[in-house]
Amino acid sequence: MRKTIICIVLLAAAIQAGAQSKSFKLGKWTEIHSAILKELNRSYVDSLPVDRIERAGIDAMLSNLDPYTVYVPEEENEDLRMMINKSYGGIGAIIYKPDLQGNVIINEPYKDSPADGAGLRAGDEIMAIDGESVKGFNSSECSEKMRGTPGTKVVFKVKKVHTGEIKDIKITRRTIHLPDIQYAGMVAPHTGYILQTGFTEGVGEQMRKTIEEMRKGGQLDTLVLDLRGNGGGLLSEAVDIVSIFVPKGSVVVTAKGRESGSSYTSRTTMAPLDTELPLIVLVDSGSASASEIVSGALQDLDRAVIIGTRTFGKGLVQSIRPLPYGGQLKLTTAKYYTPSGRCVQAIDYSHRNEDGSVGHIPDSLTHEFKTSLGRTVRDGGGITPDIEVKARDYSRLTYSLVLNGVVEQYALEYVRKHVTIPPTDDFSLSEADYDDFIEFAKGKEFDYRSSAKTYFDLVRKELVRDGLEEAMSNELDALGKVLDMEKEEFLRLKKDEIVPFIEEEIVVRYYFQPDGVKLRLRYDTQLRDALRRAKDFKFE
Repeated sequence: MRKTIICIVLLAAAIQAGAQSKSFKLGKWTEIHSAILKELNRSYVDSLPVDRIERAGIDAMLSNLDPYTVYVPEEENEDLRMMINKSYGGIGAIIYKPDLQGNVIINEPYKDSPADGAGLRAGDEIMAIDGESVKGFNSSECSEKMRGTPGTKVVFKVKKVHTGEIKDIKITRRTIHLPDIQYAGMVAPHTGYILQTGFTEGVGEQMRKTIEEMRKGGQLDTLVLDLRGNGGGLLSEAVDIVSIFVPKGSVVVTAKGRESGSSYTSRTTMAPLDTELPLIVLVDSGSASASEIVSGALQDLDRAVIIGTRTFGKGLVQSIRPLPYGGQLKLTTAKYYTPSGRCVQAIDYSHRNEDGSVGHIPDSLTHEFKTSLGRTVRDGGGITPDIEVKARDYSRLTYSLVLNGVVEQYALEYVRKHVTIPPTDDFSLSEADYDDFIEFAKGKEFDYRSSAKTYFDLVRKELVRDGLEEAMSNELDALGKVLDMEKEEFLRLKKDEIVPFIEEEIVVRYYFQPDGVKLRLRYDTQLRDALRRAKDFKFE
C-alpha cells in the first residue's frame, strides 16, 4: 500500500512539474518577445513598422503548426464569414474591371439575386455607384462599394450591353448565400445526380428535400453524389447528410482533442430517408474535410461505392476563438476519425502534391481498418476510392487559357454580339464561333507553350549554363522547330478540349450556374466511367 501511495505522489509531482515547466517556457518567451519589441521601439535606427512586423511574427509562429491554424484580424472578419458561410450582404453579381479608368463589367449575375431581379445582365457596364464614378477604382474597391448591410439601397448608373442605353438602377441589398447544392437532375434513365460544392448551414436539410423531390416520380433507382472539388465546411452538416442514407444512431465521425470538450462522437439523430438506394459518391484531390467525413463514413458503413481519385487528406477540426481588438483565431482543436477508426489526415504535411493534396504514402506507413462488412480500408491520408477513375487530362494550353481569363473574356465578347442563344441542351459552339475565338485569343497575352516546349526551354537553359548548348546546337534546333507552334496552330490542335470550357462560360451568362453544370456534364467522361464501373461493384 505504501509503495502505491508513493507512486501516486511521484506521478502527481511529475504532472505538476510538467505543467510548471510548460508555464515557465510560455512566460519566458512572452517576456523575451516583449523585451525585443521595447528595445526595437526605443533604439532601432528607422521608424518601427509595428503592425507589419507583429503580423509577420504571428503568421510565422502559426505556420510552424498546421496549415489551418491562422490569425484573422478584425478587418478580415468579413472574408472569414464568407469562407465559412458563403454569405455576404450585396447585390449578387460577379464583376470584372479590365481597366482602372474604365467601367465595371457585370461578368455574371446570380440567379434570383437582387442584381438579376433588377435586370442586370452579363456585359452591362456600371459607370457610377451612388453617384460616384468608378473610374480610378480597382475591381476590389468597386466590389466593396457594392456590398453593404442587407436592406440598404445602392444606385448604379448602368450602360446596357445590347442597347447602349444609360439608366439609373436602384437595388436593395440582400444577404447573398451561394448555394451548396449547385445542380440536381437526372444524368441517365433512373439515375439522379447532385453536385454539392460546400457544407454551410442548412445544406443537410436542403439535400434531404432535393432527394425527396427526385423520388416523387418513382424513377430514382441510383443516386450520384458529386463531392469533387468540395473543400468541406461544417461537420454537423456532414453528419446530417450521412443521416439521409444510414440507420438512426449510426456513428459518423469521432473527434479527439486535448481538451475534454473537443473530444466527442457524432451519430445520426434523424430517421433516414432511404437506406437501400444504390449510392455513388464521386471524389477527387479537391474533396476535403467534411467531404471526407461523408465519403469516409459511407465507405466504412458499406453504404456507398466511392469512385474517383484519393481525397485531399484534411482530418483536422477547427474552432473559432475570439481575440482582443476584434480579431479571431481559427484554431485546430482535434483530429477526426471515420467509423472504422481511420484518421484521414496526412501523416505529415511534407508528403503533399503541388495542389496540397496527399502525396504518395507507402503501405508500410499506413494501417489497416475494416468496414462494417469486413472490407479492408487504410489510413495515411485522404479517402482512397473503392474504384479509381481518373479525370480527363488537359493540356497546358487549356489551363493557361482558363487561368488567364481568356475564355471568360471571350464569353463576354460573345454576349455583346448575341442577344439570345438556344436552350442549353441545344447549344453548341459553331465552327465560325471557334474561328472567332481564335482571333480573339491571338490578341491576348498568355503562355501558349506546350508542356514539352516548356521542359525543352528549361533544358536549353541548363545546357547554356553548363556550356553544352553549342555542342548540341543542331539537335536542339531540330527539336525546337518540331516543338515550336504558332498560337493559332496550337489552338486548332486542342479545339476539342477547349470548346467545352467556352460553351460552359457562355451558357452561364445566359442561363446561370446550374445550366453551366448541366453543360459540363455533357463532357464528363469521369462520371460516365464511374456509372459504367459501379454496376459491377460488390461490397465484399
